[in-house]
Amino acid sequence: MKIENINDLKVVLQTAHVGSLTRAAGALGMTPSAASAALKRIEAQLNTRLFERSTRAMRLTEQGRILLDYAGRAFDLLAEAESQVGAEQAALVGAVRLAAPSDLTRSILLPWLNEFMAQHPGVELQLHVGDRPMDVVRDDVDLALRYYGELPDSRLVGRLLASPPAVLCAAPAYLALRGTPHTPQALAQHNCLTFMRGRQRHRLWRFERDGMHCEIRVSGDRSADDASLAHAWAVQGHGILLKTGLELRQELDSGALVPLLTDWTTEVYPLHALLPSSRFVPARVRALVTFLEDRFASGR
Repeated sequence: MKIENINDLKVVLQTAHVGSLTRAAGALGMTPSAASAALKRIEAQLNTRLFERSTRAMRLTEQGRILLDYAGRAFDLLAEAESQVGAEQAALVGAVRLAAPSDLTRSILLPWLNEFMAQHPGVELQLHVGDRPMDVVRDDVDLALRYYGELPDSRLVGRLLASPPAVLCAAPAYLALRGTPHTPQALAQHNCLTFMRGRQRHRLWRFERDGMHCEIRVSGDRSADDASLAHAWAVQGHGILLKTGLELRQELDSGALVPLLTDWTTEVYPLHALLPSSRFVPARVRALVTFLEDRFASGR
């Protein structure tokens, strides 16, 4: 193996993280000259330049990005091995980088994640919240929760967590002001709240009854790239919302939102836990997936 000192590799990872060799040295408890020597040593061993240096920052070269990706996985594997052969073999340690939709996180996941963290105090949670899907293969993510009918990429492995139907609903205040739609076609006369699904605005709403299908292209005066905002607008009485019942359960139970067109069937949104098929999955990540499967199955 060309890399002779694992501590030299730590200098590369830390420098990439903070963008400065001096700051990396401080974080690692080294002198700047020792860190510089370590970087020069590993570049000489690999016969390639890992960083583009400037007076302001150090940026990874393409070769540096490749090394960083594999080195990060290698250190994850080492941490996993240490946790398994150490004195407390049952303990889970290390970071779990989780990406999840905004409304699902705020309405359901947060108390579950807090419970998981309390059970496994050695785990560090790095949570990425948003409705624009992160790339589990390229991005710095171990696990992503996403609504997909079919997996978008053959490089992914999906574990189905839930298949909630969408619920059409509105606040009583909105219905008192604008009236209640009794057919999908009547939605054309209503203010419909939309949000981004994947990378597109979700404006085509589908309904089915007695074998009859219809698709309604809706419009309204509010749209957001964060589904939790559309959720909040609906509760405030600004329009009609179509969203999974999972995320609306509290408001539907309390009457803050009223279900509409209940004699029609809406779309089902399969929720998957997505993992990269080519990457080692640490025990802490597998444990979180199993934990979430249990919580969604029990509904608590």
